[in-house]
Amino acid sequence: MLIREALPADIPAIQAIYAHHVRHGVGTFEEVPPDPATMAGRMRTGRAAGGHWLVAEAPAGGPTAGYAYYGPYRARSAYRFAVEDSVYIRDDARGTGVGTALLSALVEHATAAGYRQMIAAIGSSDNAGSISLHTRLGFTRSGVLRDVGFKFDRWLDVVLMQRELAGGPVGPAR
Repeated sequence: MLIREALPADIPAIQAIYAHHVRHGVGTFEEVPPDPATMAGRMRTGRAAGGHWLVAEAPAGGPTAGYAYYGPYRARSAYRFAVEDSVYIRDDARGTGVGTALLSALVEHATAAGYRQMIAAIGSSDNAGSISLHTRLGFTRSGVLRDVGFKFDRWLDVVLMQRELAGGPVGPAR
């Protein structure tokens, strides 16, 4: 497996992976898959705001098996030391370690960049795979927002998890 920076050429694969999750899953509360141009815009905007996007090739040089990114947790300046992660795996690559590799690389990058906290807002309390992945990588549950999303004719929770990246009471100046 190869974890690398996402490139504009990866957008069709990223969009296809995400579209599957939009259509069939509750990890995202989006209900209509964005087109490739919208996904490319999200990547550009996210990177311009200090975010980081990765893809996993499995096997190395093979097809894109998943992608992950982090971006600002919130726009207000007081949140500038916190980022929020997202991880999406191609359906047939789930359970193969792709998510662990991607999220580990995100945590490492965000720590080196001087961020203090990484937040996960996981769609649905039933999303055992994502909750387990984040728990394995040192995230702890911070809370649950009950019944805040409505998708597939049911109410869904958001599980909030977080991980400290860099210790100390004050982060670096940004």
